[in-house]
Amino acid sequence: MRFPWLFGAALLAVTAGCGGRHSESARAADSGAPVKVGVTTAREESWPSFYEAVGTVRARSAAAVSAKVMGYVREVGFRVGDRVHQGQVLIELDARDLEAQWRQAQAALEEARSAVPEAESAVAAAKAGLELAQVTFRRMEDLFQKRSISNQEYDEARARLRQAQAQYEMAQARRRQLAARIRQAEQAVHAAEVVRGYARITAPFDGLVVEKNVEPGNLAAPGIALLVLEREGGYRFEAAVEESRLSMVRPRQTVRVKLDALGRELTGQVSEIVPAVDAAARSFTVKIDLPPVEGLRSGLFGRAVFEAGSRRAIVVPASAVSERGQLASVFVVEQGVVRTRLVSPGARRNAQVEILAGLNAGETVVAAVPPGLRDGARVEVAR
Repeated sequence: MRFPWLFGAALLAVTAGCGGRHSESARAADSGAPVKVGVTTAREESWPSFYEAVGTVRARSAAAVSAKVMGYVREVGFRVGDRVHQGQVLIELDARDLEAQWRQAQAALEEARSAVPEAESAVAAAKAGLELAQVTFRRMEDLFQKRSISNQEYDEARARLRQAQAQYEMAQARRRQLAARIRQAEQAVHAAEVVRGYARITAPFDGLVVEKNVEPGNLAAPGIALLVLEREGGYRFEAAVEESRLSMVRPRQTVRVKLDALGRELTGQVSEIVPAVDAAARSFTVKIDLPPVEGLRSGLFGRAVFEAGSRRAIVVPASAVSERGQLASVFVVEQGVVRTRLVSPGARRNAQVEILAGLNAGETVVAAVPPGLRDGARVEVAR
């Protein structure tokens, strides 16, 4: 299939450019001698068909770090783009009020602990009084059995024993109450210490700071993101796939991802297919896990290439196609003479080029274009 005559000017430019070179083939053409060339036949083959979906690189794990307590920012220890480690202090808040609360809890604990000796002494005294009352009662009980004391004296001894028992039990109860107060004070100290630690905001994991929303002197409050941290080494590509292409995507499918910013192609695997369809764009999101690659970061633009069956294509060797700027051409051999044919190349695969327009299957073309070969030159097919 030939191009229309409106491409004549472009054809002249191609032939003039090729003819401008001084080579053996050009001299042979000028002398009328045929140029020896290798030829091949444009073949129609079954080529895989692909569908490209645009998308963006995203971090698989990201955290918007915020403060747990309200306070003024005293120090910021990071910048956008910094790599931080888990537990590294990123922001310090003014913690004077939290420090005061912790000291107050410590004082309450010390006060409770200082009452322990007095409480234990009271228990010991009550126990001694109980033991004395028990011994006295046993003596009075023996005398009462012998009719040596009156009922009144016996009742008074028994009352003193019961009173001693009550005092001992009361002393023990006060000691238990003191122990409970000490445990409560210890928990209050621990809680105040934890809250005091909230004044130091640390990195939850190793990662890269991609966003900073805080400066010294700002008021930090719970729920307001101070920075965004992304875990390094874990990125995925989120592609918007047309809803009509849903059947060609499956979990764990291997997909090629082209990233223009890196100038390379990565091989990823489909990890998630979002079931919800965007009603406005008529597309759904496919998440593709990417391998760890240097320079990979969130926000990069790219294209995911999905296999979409096969198609019939006319192909020639890549060496048969000459490209000058935006123009591509091949030399077609017709009755011993070569003719320049403008073509529209498509995909490339295994040193072969798909010809979208300008050439028919079965036509003979020069396989490797020698320098200086021009339109209309006589050629001899090399055996």
